[in-house]
Amino acid sequence: MRYSITTFRQLYYACKEQNKPIFEIALENEVDKGDYSEYQVRLQAKKSLDAMKEAIKEGINSVELSPSGMSGNECDKLKKRYAKTHSLLGLTAEKIMIYALATSEQNLRMGTIAACPTAGSCGIVPSVLIAFAEENKIKEEDEINALITAGEVGRIVSNKMALAGAVGGCQAECGVASAMAAAALTQMRGGTVKQIINASALALKNILGLTCDPVCGLVEIPCVKRNPFLAIHAVTASELAMADIMSKIPADEIVDAMEQTGQLMSPLLKESSKGGLAATKTALALEKNILK
Repeated sequence: MRYSITTFRQLYYACKEQNKPIFEIALENEVDKGDYSEYQVRLQAKKSLDAMKEAIKEGINSVELSPSGMSGNECDKLKKRYAKTHSLLGLTAEKIMIYALATSEQNLRMGTIAACPTAGSCGIVPSVLIAFAEENKIKEEDEINALITAGEVGRIVSNKMALAGAVGGCQAECGVASAMAAAALTQMRGGTVKQIINASALALKNILGLTCDPVCGLVEIPCVKRNPFLAIHAVTASELAMADIMSKIPADEIVDAMEQTGQLMSPLLKESSKGGLAATKTALALEKNILK
Protein backbone atom coordinates (compact mmCIF):
# COMPACT_ATOMS: atom_id res chain seq x y z
CA MET A 1 0.00 0.00 0.00
CA ARG A 2 1.32 3.41 -0.89
CA TYR A 3 1.44 6.07 1.80
CA SER A 4 1.59 9.80 1.19
CA ILE A 5 4.17 10.58 3.83
CA THR A 6 5.03 14.19 4.52
CA THR A 7 5.52 14.09 8.30
CA PHE A 8 7.41 12.00 10.84
CA ARG A 9 4.11 11.09 12.50
CA GLN A 10 2.83 9.63 9.23
CA LEU A 11 6.11 7.78 8.77
CA TYR A 12 5.93 6.27 12.25
CA TYR A 13 2.37 5.00 11.82
CA ALA A 14 3.06 3.63 8.33
CA CYS A 15 5.96 1.62 9.76
CA LYS A 16 3.84 0.50 12.71
CA GLU A 17 0.84 -0.50 10.60
CA GLN A 18 2.90 -2.54 8.16
CA ASN A 19 5.46 -3.70 10.73
CA LYS A 20 8.28 -2.53 8.47
CA PRO A 21 11.44 -0.46 9.02
CA ILE A 22 11.75 3.08 7.69
CA PHE A 23 13.92 2.16 4.73
CA GLU A 24 11.38 -0.37 3.43
CA ILE A 25 8.54 2.14 3.58
CA ALA A 26 10.74 4.73 1.86
CA LEU A 27 11.71 2.24 -0.86
CA GLU A 28 8.11 1.19 -1.50
CA ASN A 29 6.93 4.78 -1.80
CA GLU A 30 9.73 5.61 -4.22
CA VAL A 31 8.91 2.58 -6.37
CA ASP A 32 5.18 3.41 -6.28
CA LYS A 33 5.91 6.72 -7.95
CA GLY A 34 6.60 4.65 -11.04
CA ASP A 35 9.92 6.15 -12.12
CA TYR A 36 12.31 3.60 -10.64
CA SER A 37 12.40 -0.03 -9.57
CA GLU A 38 13.59 -1.05 -6.12
CA TYR A 39 16.80 -2.31 -7.71
CA GLN A 40 17.42 1.10 -9.31
CA VAL A 41 16.77 2.97 -6.08
CA ARG A 42 19.17 0.75 -4.16
CA LEU A 43 21.73 1.02 -6.95
CA GLN A 44 21.61 4.80 -6.77
CA ALA A 45 22.04 4.63 -2.99
CA LYS A 46 25.06 2.36 -3.49
CA LYS A 47 26.56 4.85 -5.96
CA SER A 48 26.18 7.58 -3.36
CA LEU A 49 27.73 5.36 -0.70
CA ASP A 50 30.65 4.52 -2.98
CA ALA A 51 31.17 8.23 -3.71
CA MET A 52 31.22 8.93 0.03
CA LYS A 53 33.84 6.26 0.63
CA GLU A 54 35.98 7.51 -2.25
CA ALA A 55 35.81 11.10 -0.98
CA ILE A 56 36.97 9.93 2.45
CA LYS A 57 39.83 7.93 0.94
CA GLU A 58 41.03 10.79 -1.24
CA GLY A 59 40.55 13.39 1.47
CA ILE A 60 42.57 11.46 4.03
CA ASN A 61 45.50 11.17 1.62
CA SER A 62 45.60 14.81 0.53
CA VAL A 63 47.05 17.96 2.05
CA GLU A 64 46.25 20.13 -0.95
CA LEU A 65 44.99 23.51 0.18
CA SER A 66 41.83 25.08 -1.17
CA PRO A 67 42.20 27.79 -3.86
CA SER A 68 41.90 30.43 -1.13
CA GLY A 69 44.67 28.79 0.90
CA MET A 70 42.54 29.00 4.06
CA SER A 71 41.70 25.31 4.39
CA GLY A 72 42.75 21.84 3.34
CA ASN A 73 45.18 20.44 5.90
CA GLU A 74 43.05 20.08 9.04
CA CYS A 75 42.34 16.41 8.38
CA ASP A 76 46.06 15.68 8.15
CA LYS A 77 46.69 17.48 11.45
CA LEU A 78 44.00 15.49 13.24
CA LYS A 79 45.21 12.23 11.73
CA LYS A 80 48.75 12.91 13.00
CA ARG A 81 47.42 13.83 16.42
CA TYR A 82 45.55 10.55 16.77
CA ALA A 83 48.57 8.59 15.57
CA LYS A 84 50.30 9.78 18.74
CA THR A 85 47.46 10.22 21.24
CA HIS A 86 44.04 8.61 21.01
CA SER A 87 40.83 10.57 21.52
CA LEU A 88 39.17 10.26 24.91
CA LEU A 89 35.96 9.50 22.95
CA GLY A 90 37.38 6.27 21.47
CA LEU A 91 38.49 4.96 18.08
CA THR A 92 35.11 5.23 16.36
CA ALA A 93 34.88 8.91 17.27
CA GLU A 94 38.40 9.43 15.93
CA LYS A 95 37.38 7.98 12.60
CA ILE A 96 34.19 10.02 12.50
CA MET A 97 36.03 13.31 12.99
CA ILE A 98 38.80 12.43 10.53
CA TYR A 99 36.30 11.26 7.90
CA ALA A 100 34.16 14.38 8.34
CA LEU A 101 37.14 16.66 7.76
CA ALA A 102 38.43 14.54 4.87
CA THR A 103 35.11 14.73 3.03
CA SER A 104 34.54 18.42 3.68
CA GLU A 105 38.05 19.25 2.48
CA GLN A 106 37.51 17.22 -0.68
CA ASN A 107 34.55 19.46 -1.39
CA LEU A 108 36.87 22.49 -1.25
CA ARG A 109 39.21 20.85 -3.75
CA MET A 110 36.30 20.34 -6.13
CA GLY A 111 36.53 16.59 -5.60
CA THR A 112 33.53 14.30 -6.03
CA ILE A 113 31.31 14.27 -2.93
CA ALA A 114 27.74 13.26 -2.16
CA ALA A 115 25.73 16.28 -1.05
CA CYS A 116 23.79 15.02 1.95
CA PRO A 117 21.77 17.11 2.05
CA THR A 118 24.13 19.86 0.81
CA ALA A 119 27.76 20.23 -0.23
CA GLY A 120 28.55 22.34 2.82
CA SER A 121 27.33 19.54 5.11
CA CYS A 122 28.71 16.69 3.01
CA GLY A 123 30.99 15.22 5.69
CA ILE A 124 28.44 14.55 8.41
CA VAL A 125 26.37 11.60 7.18
CA PRO A 126 29.28 9.76 5.49
CA SER A 127 31.60 10.06 8.49
CA VAL A 128 29.09 8.72 11.00
CA LEU A 129 27.67 5.99 8.78
CA ILE A 130 30.94 4.69 7.32
CA ALA A 131 33.09 4.95 10.44
CA PHE A 132 30.55 3.02 12.50
CA ALA A 133 30.09 0.43 9.75
CA GLU A 134 33.83 -0.16 9.48
CA GLU A 135 34.37 -0.45 13.21
CA ASN A 136 31.43 -2.83 13.64
CA LYS A 137 31.73 -4.85 10.41
CA ILE A 138 28.33 -3.77 9.13
CA LYS A 139 27.35 -5.33 5.79
CA GLU A 140 27.11 -3.06 2.75
CA GLU A 141 23.42 -3.91 2.40
CA ASP A 142 22.79 -2.54 5.88
CA GLU A 143 24.85 0.57 5.11
CA ILE A 144 22.61 1.18 2.09
CA ASN A 145 19.51 0.66 4.22
CA ALA A 146 20.81 3.20 6.74
CA LEU A 147 21.56 5.67 3.96
CA ILE A 148 18.01 5.31 2.62
CA THR A 149 16.68 5.99 6.12
CA ALA A 150 18.86 9.10 6.35
CA GLY A 151 17.50 10.23 3.00
CA GLU A 152 13.93 9.78 4.18
CA VAL A 153 14.61 12.00 7.18
CA GLY A 154 16.01 14.70 4.91
CA ARG A 155 13.10 14.35 2.51
CA ILE A 156 10.50 14.82 5.24
CA VAL A 157 12.23 17.92 6.60
CA SER A 158 12.47 19.33 3.08
CA ASN A 159 8.67 19.15 2.79
CA LYS A 160 8.55 22.08 5.22
CA MET A 161 11.51 24.16 4.09
CA ALA A 162 14.35 24.30 1.61
CA LEU A 163 17.53 22.70 2.90
CA ALA A 164 19.67 25.72 2.10
CA GLY A 165 21.63 28.14 4.23
CA ALA A 166 20.24 31.04 2.23
CA VAL A 167 16.73 30.06 3.34
CA GLY A 168 17.10 28.76 6.89
CA GLY A 169 20.69 29.22 7.97
CA CYS A 170 23.05 26.35 8.67
CA GLN A 171 20.42 24.66 10.84
CA ALA A 172 18.91 23.67 7.48
CA GLU A 173 22.20 22.26 6.21
CA CYS A 174 24.54 20.91 8.90
CA GLY A 175 21.63 20.67 11.33
CA VAL A 176 19.54 18.49 9.03
CA ALA A 177 22.63 16.47 8.07
CA SER A 178 23.17 15.74 11.76
CA ALA A 179 19.57 14.58 12.12
CA MET A 180 20.00 12.33 9.07
CA ALA A 181 23.24 10.89 10.47
CA ALA A 182 21.62 10.27 13.86
CA ALA A 183 18.84 8.30 12.15
CA ALA A 184 21.26 6.21 10.08
CA LEU A 185 23.43 5.45 13.10
CA THR A 186 20.51 4.53 15.35
CA GLN A 187 19.18 2.14 12.72
CA MET A 188 22.57 0.41 12.33
CA ARG A 189 22.72 0.03 16.11
CA GLY A 190 19.41 -1.83 16.11
CA GLY A 191 17.18 1.03 17.21
CA THR A 192 13.42 0.93 16.80
CA VAL A 193 11.51 3.20 14.43
CA LYS A 194 10.53 5.32 17.44
CA GLN A 195 14.15 5.62 18.55
CA ILE A 196 15.32 6.49 15.02
CA ILE A 197 12.82 9.32 14.66
CA ASN A 198 13.57 10.50 18.19
CA ALA A 199 17.31 10.57 17.44
CA SER A 200 16.58 12.86 14.49
CA ALA A 201 14.40 15.06 16.67
CA LEU A 202 17.05 15.36 19.38
CA ALA A 203 19.74 16.25 16.86
CA LEU A 204 17.61 18.83 15.11
CA LYS A 205 16.15 20.63 18.11
CA ASN A 206 19.54 21.13 19.72
CA ILE A 207 20.95 22.94 16.71
CA LEU A 208 18.05 25.34 16.04
CA GLY A 209 19.19 28.85 15.15
CA LEU A 210 22.57 27.88 13.70
CA THR A 211 23.52 30.69 11.34
CA CYS A 212 25.08 30.49 7.90
CA ASP A 213 27.86 33.10 7.91
CA PRO A 214 30.64 31.86 5.60
CA VAL A 215 33.81 33.92 5.79
CA CYS A 216 34.75 35.50 2.44
CA GLY A 217 31.63 33.94 0.94
CA LEU A 218 33.39 30.57 0.70
CA VAL A 219 32.26 27.20 2.06
CA GLU A 220 35.33 26.95 4.29
CA ILE A 221 35.16 28.93 7.52
CA PRO A 222 33.36 27.81 9.67
CA CYS A 223 31.89 25.15 7.38
CA VAL A 224 34.77 22.66 7.30
CA LYS A 225 35.16 22.31 11.05
CA ARG A 226 31.42 22.44 11.56
CA ASN A 227 31.21 19.00 9.91
CA PRO A 228 33.09 17.02 12.61
CA PHE A 229 31.29 18.98 15.34
CA LEU A 230 27.86 18.10 13.96
CA ALA A 231 28.89 14.51 13.27
CA ILE A 232 29.64 13.99 16.96
CA HIS A 233 26.39 15.84 17.71
CA ALA A 234 24.61 13.09 15.76
CA VAL A 235 26.31 10.42 17.85
CA THR A 236 25.12 12.12 21.04
CA ALA A 237 21.56 12.17 19.71
CA SER A 238 21.76 8.45 18.94
CA GLU A 239 23.17 7.67 22.38
CA LEU A 240 20.29 9.46 24.09
CA ALA A 241 17.67 7.95 21.79
CA MET A 242 18.97 4.41 22.36
CA ALA A 243 18.47 5.01 26.09
CA ASP A 244 14.85 6.01 25.34
CA ILE A 245 15.51 9.59 26.40
CA MET A 246 12.73 11.26 24.47
CA SER A 247 12.46 14.71 22.99
CA LYS A 248 9.55 16.37 24.77
CA ILE A 249 8.75 18.20 21.54
CA PRO A 250 7.71 15.87 18.67
CA ALA A 251 9.87 15.78 15.54
CA ASP A 252 7.27 17.47 13.33
CA GLU A 253 6.89 20.38 15.73
CA ILE A 254 10.66 20.76 15.82
CA VAL A 255 10.67 21.05 12.03
CA ASP A 256 7.95 23.71 12.32
CA ALA A 257 10.11 25.56 14.85
CA MET A 258 13.10 25.31 12.53
CA GLU A 259 11.09 26.80 9.68
CA GLN A 260 9.92 29.66 11.90
CA THR A 261 13.45 30.23 13.19
CA GLY A 262 14.71 30.44 9.62
CA GLN A 263 12.06 33.03 8.77
CA LEU A 264 12.90 35.11 11.85
CA MET A 265 16.64 34.94 11.24
CA SER A 266 18.18 38.09 9.81
CA PRO A 267 19.04 37.90 6.09
CA LEU A 268 22.56 38.96 7.15
CA LEU A 269 22.93 35.54 8.82
CA LYS A 270 21.70 33.46 5.91
CA GLU A 271 24.61 32.93 3.51
CA SER A 272 25.04 36.64 2.72
CA SER A 273 28.51 36.79 4.35
CA LYS A 274 27.52 40.20 5.73
CA GLY A 275 26.96 39.23 9.36
CA GLY A 276 28.18 36.96 12.13
CA LEU A 277 31.65 35.47 11.70
CA ALA A 278 31.87 36.80 8.15
CA ALA A 279 31.70 40.39 9.44
CA THR A 280 34.48 40.11 12.03
CA LYS A 281 37.70 42.14 11.62
CA THR A 282 39.74 39.04 10.87
CA ALA A 283 37.23 37.77 8.30
CA LEU A 284 37.23 41.14 6.50
CA ALA A 285 41.04 41.17 6.48
CA LEU A 286 41.08 37.66 5.01
CA GLU A 287 38.63 38.73 2.32
CA LYS A 288 40.76 41.75 1.40
CA ASN A 289 43.86 39.53 1.20
CA ILE A 290 42.10 36.98 -1.05
CA LEU A 291 40.85 39.72 -3.36
CA LYS A 292 44.42 40.94 -3.77
